[in-house]
Amino acid sequence: MKTFKRWLNSFLLYELLKGLKVTFVNMFRRKATIQYPEEKTPLSPRFRGLHALRTYPNGEERCIACKLCEAVCPASAITIEAGVRESDGTRRTTKYEIDLFKCIFCGFCEESCPVDSIVETRVFDYHFENENEKVMTKPMLLKMGQIYEDQIAADRAADAKYR
Repeated sequence: MKTFKRWLNSFLLYELLKGLKVTFVNMFRRKATIQYPEEKTPLSPRFRGLHALRTYPNGEERCIACKLCEAVCPASAITIEAGVRESDGTRRTTKYEIDLFKCIFCGFCEESCPVDSIVETRVFDYHFENENEKVMTKPMLLKMGQIYEDQIAADRAADAKYR
């Protein structure tokens, strides 16, 4: 009996008809397509995109050149050079660069920072015209921090609720 049933299913293409049933059922459902440049999907507050350096409300940069982010980076994408600020003798960065071709956006740099200086924004749609733009320098990172400070602060507040 099993042999006859197997032969009948094979003859009538039962598996094919089962697959086509799934196709026909889903054919008339509402589509879930997003028209990307005009419409954007919601992102989690914990999404990791382009990097930014934050500043204090008085405009002073937060980075104290501890080099923890450089040490913890598994891809060796961060390069930091430190120097002493002449005005008050504190240690600050003279060079802070992130090679975005090396970066794997793991977030370790963000987690290791003791003063919450380096953060990852929600910016994910970026491109490069020239190869030398792949390295984000300190002025570029500070500019990103100024542009997205409100969003970064809101994400930090939302993240604090879950801790």
